[in-house]
Amino acid sequence: MKWFQQNRALGTILLAAGIGILLCGALLYWRWSVWTDAKQTFDQAAAERNRLQGLNPYPDNANYKKLQGFLEKYTAALDKFKDDLKGEVAPDPPLAPNEFQSRLRQATLAVQERARTNNVKLPDNFQLGFDEFARMMPGTAVAALLGQELSQTQMLINVMLDAKVDSITSFRRHPLPEERGATSTPTPPPGQRAAVARPGATPAPKLIERNVVDISFKAAPSAARKVLNEITNSASQFFIIRTLYVHNEKEKGPPHERTASPTPAPNPQASPGQQAPGALNFIVGNEHIEVSATIEMLRFVF
Repeated sequence: MKWFQQNRALGTILLAAGIGILLCGALLYWRWSVWTDAKQTFDQAAAERNRLQGLNPYPDNANYKKLQGFLEKYTAALDKFKDDLKGEVAPDPPLAPNEFQSRLRQATLAVQERARTNNVKLPDNFQLGFDEFARMMPGTAVAALLGQELSQTQMLINVMLDAKVDSITSFRRHPLPEERGATSTPTPPPGQRAAVARPGATPAPKLIERNVVDISFKAAPSAARKVLNEITNSASQFFIIRTLYVHNEKEKGPPHERTASPTPAPNPQASPGQQAPGALNFIVGNEHIEVSATIEMLRFVF
């Protein structure tokens, strides 16, 4: 104690140095504890990673069987859905070229007879859009596809004949790519953009093919509505109305008419078919319309 009083400056320095050494030791111990905990956590994570890398990649047997059951149910549901879709498309049995020509003649005669029965006017020399095959036989490879399209076309025409439209003014069938032996990418339907394949990418398999027809007919508004409803609700063939144009035969509205005298009272002695003077004259709803449409008839190729 006497030495500290005699050497106060040196003692103060030594005391401060001792306190600093103690603080440094405490800080070093605290950081060493943090580093030890971090290293222990890292070692545990690395050990778990190595353990996972060395595990068998296959799942547990019970989970594997459960997954197989899910896949089988999914496959069955998908196959049933495909069968349901194919059931909404006209069948495509194999046909020889001469058999297709025979079916075309039979279908043409049946459509003409149906049109006479329903008083519907058809275009001259109407062959359901297969005019070239009325004179020459198709190729063997495309005969079955043409037979399916013939069935689809006949269904479409029958819808219009049964609705008793006034007349079918035009009917044009788009040739199938197989008729020309085309292997290029088909032209996309109106309103859709052609898909651009990336270099080296595997092209996606086709699931749907389209048989396209352009048709125009004249009918009363009620008959036209019936035709459109029957086409969209058809259960035997999947139709898509891609474009639709409706033109009224009366381009101008009715003139404004004024009666000079008040409407007289109806005559009770008038015959039932005689229109009483001043009776109501409907100026809207009696006109006929001309409908032009592009219709796609789908066929599934899965």
